[in-house]
Amino acid sequence: MAFIAKKHESDECRKAASEQDRRMTEESSMIDLGSDAFFMSQALRQAARAYEAEEVPVGAVIVRDGQILARAFNQVELLRDATAHAEMLAMTQAFAALGDWRLNECDLYVTKEPCPMCAGAIVHARLRRVIFGCPDSKAGAAGGLLNLLQHPSLNHRCEITSGILADESLMLLRDFFRHRRESNAANRKLNPAAE
Repeated sequence: MAFIAKKHESDECRKAASEQDRRMTEESSMIDLGSDAFFMSQALRQAARAYEAEEVPVGAVIVRDGQILARAFNQVELLRDATAHAEMLAMTQAFAALGDWRLNECDLYVTKEPCPMCAGAIVHARLRRVIFGCPDSKAGAAGGLLNLLQHPSLNHRCEITSGILADESLMLLRDFFRHRRESNAANRKLNPAAE
């Protein structure tokens, strides 16, 4: 039963991504393919991959001169690595693509406001701009809980743009956690001794 619900939600996720792609194609004459919305839609595609892998659905892309250098999604469970957030993995790819740890001519698009760990790495990598979808008032480090990206005592400050495709980003996160709660409740009913 849980598998069927997961497959149904995964199908819904794919349908939503396909619908978004269709809308983007229909509107391509009106949409600048170098726009924040376009690049955030690419980050959302990565977040959908995380959802399908049963990871917290956060996706990221890094862009330089209108070209995507790196794409990543959360892989904490897959890699068994607490630092395998989408932002961290995308930065690692971008470092390799550029052959440098400085990303000062690059912009990061991420579906959820970065956490303190990611924000610290973003500042050290000197990303020019961080564009995120939905805010995180509990743990966000780009203005939600605190703002490390523009902290006056640090040697670098990023420009921040928030709210790009925020509703789509938030919907994916809410669906994921709702499904997780339902799955956990079903498992507790099937195996009450496991508690």
